[in-house]
Amino acid sequence: MDHKEFQKRFGICYRSQIMKEMVEIIHQVAPTDITVLIQGESGVGKELVARAIHGLSPRANKKMLSVNCGAIPEGLIESELFGHQRGAFTGAVESRKGYFELADGGTLFLDEIGELPLSLQVKFLRVLETKEILRLGAETVTKVDVRFITATNKDLSLEVSKKRFREDLYYRLRTVMIEIPPLRKRKEDIPLLVDKFLEDFCERNKIPKLEVAPETYSFLMEYSWPGNVRELKNAVESAATLNKTGILKTEDFEKYLLPIKMDDKDRNLPIFLNKPSDVADREFIYRALFEIKKDLMEIKEAILNRHHKVEDVVSETENFSIIPIKEQEKEAIKNALIQANFDKKKAAQLLGISLRTLYRRLKEFQIND
Repeated sequence: MDHKEFQKRFGICYRSQIMKEMVEIIHQVAPTDITVLIQGESGVGKELVARAIHGLSPRANKKMLSVNCGAIPEGLIESELFGHQRGAFTGAVESRKGYFELADGGTLFLDEIGELPLSLQVKFLRVLETKEILRLGAETVTKVDVRFITATNKDLSLEVSKKRFREDLYYRLRTVMIEIPPLRKRKEDIPLLVDKFLEDFCERNKIPKLEVAPETYSFLMEYSWPGNVRELKNAVESAATLNKTGILKTEDFEKYLLPIKMDDKDRNLPIFLNKPSDVADREFIYRALFEIKKDLMEIKEAILNRHHKVEDVVSETENFSIIPIKEQEKEAIKNALIQANFDKKKAAQLLGISLRTLYRRLKEFQIND
C-alpha cells in the first residue's frame, strides 16, 4: 500500500519524512500479533495509529475495542477489563464479560496504559503472557485470543524509575514502540492537515468549499500547537464556522490559538517557533508558570480587597450578577486544560482533583478537549 492510499484509508495525513518512517514501522508490525506500545503527546492521534495497525492486520475483519484506562474509576477497572460472575460483589446481579473477552479474536486498544493501577499491572502482565483471564468471582480461567495495542503520553521509563509502573510490564509492552512526533516537529504536514480538516468540515456540514489564504498557512506553521493535531482540527473548524468571506485568513485563527500572556504590551500572543523546539517548549512552560503565579496573586489581592470593602460590595449587590457554581467549575476546568497544554493529569493537579474526577467532569460538562 502506497502512502497516498494509506492516508485515504486511515485518515493519517502527512508528507514529512519522520511520519513516512513511522508509517513504514506500522506496515512492518501490522501483519504480526506482537504487542505494540504507541507513545506520544496528547492530541497527536494515537488511536488513529492503533486503528491503522489493526486495519492492516489479519484481524482487520474482526472488531477493535478502545478502552481509556484513565477514564474508568479504580474500583471498577478490574471488573471492566476481566469481567465478573454473578454475585462476585454487591450489585453484580448477572455475569458479565469484560473487555478482554469482548475483544476475543480481534484487537484491544488500551489508551493511557500508564494510568493502570499497580495492583492490576501484574494481572495484565499475566494475560499478555498466558492469554488467559479470570473473571472476578470465577473459579476457572478463560482463554482469549486478543492482539494488544497500548498507548501513553507518559515517559513510562520514568514512571518505572519512580516505582509507578512495573518494570517487567514495561519491557513486555515495549516489544515494539512507535513514537508519534508532535505537530511542531512535522510542520510541513500542517497545510495538508488544514486542507483535510477543512474539506471534511465543509462536506459534513454541507456548506460551500472554503479556501485558505497562502499567508495563513505560513502563520499556522509558525505556531507551536501544544494540543497537536487535535488543537489544529478544532481551530480549523472554529475558524470555518464563523468565516463570512469564504477565505480563511490569519485573523480568523488568532482568537482560537492558545494565548500566552507576558507583559501588558505582549499579552495574548501565540507561541511561535523561530527557535529550536526544546527552547520553545521551555519558554512556553516558564511563561505559563509565570502567568499562573500572576493569576494567583491577582486572586489573592482581589480577596483581600473584598474583605476590606464589605460595605462597598453589599451596596452594589443590586448590580452584581451571580454566576452559578457549575458554570464557574466548567470555566475553571477549561482554563486548567489550557494552562496544562491539554494534559489532563496536569490539569487535574492544577485543579486539586483526581484524574478520574476530571474525566467525570469533562463528561458532565460536555467539554471536548
